[in-house]
Amino acid sequence: MKSNSILIYLIFLGLSCSAQTIDDLSFGTDTTFDIMTWNIQWFPKNGQTTINLCAQIIESLDVDLIAIQEVNDISAFEQMIDGLNSYEGYLESIWFAGLAYVYKPDVIQINDLYEIYTTSPYWGPFPRSPMVIDFDFMNERIIVINNHFKCCGDGILDSTDQDDEERRREYANYLLKSYVDDNFPDENVIILGDLNDELSDESENNVFQLTLDDSENYLFADYEIAIGDNSEWSYPTWPSHLDHILITNELFDEFEDESSTIQTLKIEDYLQGGWQEYDENISDHRPVAMRLLINPGLSISDVTSTVAHFYNYPNPFKTETTFSFKTAIGDQELKIYNLLGQLVYSKKIPNGESSVIWNAERIPHGIYIAKLLLDNNDIHTLKIMIRN
Repeated sequence: MKSNSILIYLIFLGLSCSAQTIDDLSFGTDTTFDIMTWNIQWFPKNGQTTINLCAQIIESLDVDLIAIQEVNDISAFEQMIDGLNSYEGYLESIWFAGLAYVYKPDVIQINDLYEIYTTSPYWGPFPRSPMVIDFDFMNERIIVINNHFKCCGDGILDSTDQDDEERRREYANYLLKSYVDDNFPDENVIILGDLNDELSDESENNVFQLTLDDSENYLFADYEIAIGDNSEWSYPTWPSHLDHILITNELFDEFEDESSTIQTLKIEDYLQGGWQEYDENISDHRPVAMRLLINPGLSISDVTSTVAHFYNYPNPFKTETTFSFKTAIGDQELKIYNLLGQLVYSKKIPNGESSVIWNAERIPHGIYIAKLLLDNNDIHTLKIMIRN
């Protein structure tokens, strides 16, 4: 009996030692730019408990910049910021659940902070005015636009009804894209937030279709999450994936680097009470975080030169895409791998040819890595996405 008791105690001790806590959370690194979007649901959802938990989570994740939605109490937000060792915060207002930023001042040098589309003609598409932060990170200028789109709807986009929820989100997407196209055509831009709609909707009802179609200039970095298993989605109570991170082509190369990643952070796995505790004390949305290996000094001309050597269009695509590249003297080959490193396609490129059409109709949707080889050496790499 005594030996059984000892065995049970040792098993319990092992389980206790291996259990994850908030202090085990991590995401940011010293060598990457780390950004996160987090609908924090009417902060603070459960008073002082929420303030303390959120401060602990932020410190543990160690990301450089957090875009927050749904701050409902200025003093509580300021109290949380005061309790952080490495961060400062900015809150424009709490009008209809305010937008905010939390950032590391030692790596984020702010150039400007302001709201856009603030006047009454834009209150339909933007019940909460988008908040722009213009800053330098490792001597690179980055523009981030924090958003919280109108919620709800029936899933059907009615372009004839200005009050239709899907129509309002579609117009908000159009206005943001127009703002970036007009004001930051050659800058590193990230649009993110609780955009309250699915990337995976069919095109006729997809409020983001305009941006998805412009794959030369824009990429939803979380697209693979959106079309993947619902266990990774940001809004599990529906379930759906509503929190997105969109990047412009100036950041495509950085995102394609193997050190870069994006994921939904399952903070509930680090709480003793799991999802119930997270939902009761923090939020009904999980955060979505992206890590980018920033290449200092990379200019738009450098990006254009790189892309001109090897790119594919469209991207993302459903069944077919065309790879274009510069002809070269030697044996060229196109190879495509899944994320497990398995080869799914290869083609020897005849001398003088500068394009390959790939029909991926029988290939599962998801992210793949395309490599252009010259004399068996990798010379260019692309991250490509096959849509549902």
